Amino acid sequence: MRILFIGDVVGSPGRDMVRDYLPKLKKKFQPHISIVNGENAAAGKGITEKIYKQFLEAGAQAVTMGNHTWDKKEIFEFIDHAEYMARPANFPEGTPGKGIVYVRSNNVEAAVINLQGRAFLPPLDDPFRKADQLIEEAKKRTNLIFVDFHAEATSEKQAMGWYLDGRVSAVVGTHTHTQTADERILPKGTGYITDVGMTGPYDGILGTDQEAVINRFLTNLPVRFEVTKQGRTQLNAVIVDIDNNSGMAKKVERVLINDDHPFFS
Repeated sequence: MRILFIGDVVGSPGRDMVRDYLPKLKKKFQPHISIVNGENAAAGKGITEKIYKQFLEAGAQAVTMGNHTWDKKEIFEFIDHAEYMARPANFPEGTPGKGIVYVRSNNVEAAVINLQGRAFLPPLDDPFRKADQLIEEAKKRTNLIFVDFHAEATSEKQAMGWYLDGRVSAVVGTHTHTQTADERILPKGTGYITDVGMTGPYDGILGTDQEAVINRFLTNLPVRFEVTKQGRTQLNAVIVDIDNNSGMAKKVERVLINDDHPFFS
């Protein structure tokens, strides 16, 4: 199985990139399953039902989330009915939504798990222990298990990769919005990358307006961060090839589309 995962989609520039390039990426790489991280999709914070459905209509089979899951209050009205949306599984018991979804392609099923780190982010339940529970659940149905670990600290992401090595197909990091160049297959067969990167503004700072961020550093005063809608855009993604029998990764490949790295079909 080949899985295409698109990193944090930021605001309307990111949504436009998904709309324009996901069909092209699917044509070029022929993934069996396409996944989008949508936690920043609505003006940089959260997601709406309309946007969730737009991702599915564009060709995604699953949408993962992160620390901005609840920033658009309407999510409480639809998340329990969003069959292909996974929010961080280590939110406390009883939180709306689910942390694992199952996607099928050509009679082969894959589990998609979403977890959130705790270093420099709001304290949640232990993502490592939660991963143990969900892997045990998923293994009853499939050996193909894909994990989006939404975390700030590179050390915590690497720790999760090593902790799950040989037990899941892939661990990909999201949240920091800067693609890392450390894609690899760990010794026991798990595909890994510390951060897939973001999809949206290329000329902003992590997707937000440059001037506001710079002023924050210059003055240390509160500022309003908004998604920059001017300038160039980018798409960051990763492709993971997985052996259907063992569930282990065979190849991990980064995808980077921007003016400095143009897309060739």
